[in-house]
Amino acid sequence: MRIVVMGVSGSGKSTLGAAMADALGAVFVEGDRLHPPENVAHMAAGKSLDDDMRWPWLQACGAELAGNDPIVLACSALKRSYRKLLRVYAPDVVFVYPKVDAETIRARMEARTDHYMPPSLLDSQLATLEEPEKDEAPIVVDASDSIENMVKSALYQL
Repeated sequence: MRIVVMGVSGSGKSTLGAAMADALGAVFVEGDRLHPPENVAHMAAGKSLDDDMRWPWLQACGAELAGNDPIVLACSALKRSYRKLLRVYAPDVVFVYPKVDAETIRARMEARTDHYMPPSLLDSQLATLEEPEKDEAPIVVDASDSIENMVKSALYQL
């Protein structure tokens, strides 16, 4: 089983992904750790990544998916084309989308102190986000719910 927990920064994908991996006995990979240092520095400076910067990172995420089973990967996968690339590496991948409103995400981002992604980039991430469509068979969970309920909902839908 290969799962990508996707969404904008602050949506809860890392927390949900780690909890799902634990429940499934799967490897958890934090996609943010796969970014090259240049990408991290760029985002930490409050600058959005462009597609040219994202493709090598997405390829690294894809390689993790291809090399591990079972795996849960936290990866923004904001655009349909990004998810399509990840499917090249893992055709059986399932996307879990913790959906939540922008105000909740902004409050989460402003409260955290241990992440390089500044809240100022949320608007660009939301503008880039192409929510997964039905033909992508996403598992959508309410990210304003407790982590326990999100895990239960995602596992039930699996």
